[in-house]
Amino acid sequence: MQGNPERLPVVSLAMIEKLFTRIATYVAHLAGLPTTFAVCFLVIVVWAISGPLFGFSDTWQLVINTGTTIVTFLMVFLIQNTQNRDGTAIQTKLDELIRVGKAHNTFIGIEHLTESEVEEIRKKCEQAAKRHDQKIADAAVKKAAAQKHGSKNHAA
Repeated sequence: MQGNPERLPVVSLAMIEKLFTRIATYVAHLAGLPTTFAVCFLVIVVWAISGPLFGFSDTWQLVINTGTTIVTFLMVFLIQNTQNRDGTAIQTKLDELIRVGKAHNTFIGIEHLTESEVEEIRKKCEQAAKRHDQKIADAAVKKAAAQKHGSKNHAA
């Protein structure tokens, strides 16, 4: 019995990751729909109405507590995965815009700095923006004054 042994499909980490990504994206999308909220609300209403039928027993309470805990536990991971991917995608797009634009390439990768380091950079950017705004305002005042002065000369 020397034949080729039946080969089982090899499940790679990449395949599992792609499957998880598809599931996480789909579930996160479903979780954000108004219909999903309505269904969950309806479940809670049915559970509450059924309280007298079960004498508001410990088992009756345990059913809703267990169900909501399981759903919440799983949703935290799915939603966090989706947010991580979205954040990384947005950051990558911004990095590419910085790279090809006139912005400072030193900003690429600052999301890996500590919170205090990022805050320091943010403050410096705000200060630079204020200085830039002040320069623009000063130039506008000078231009307006020059135009006003120029119009007086034309009137004379």
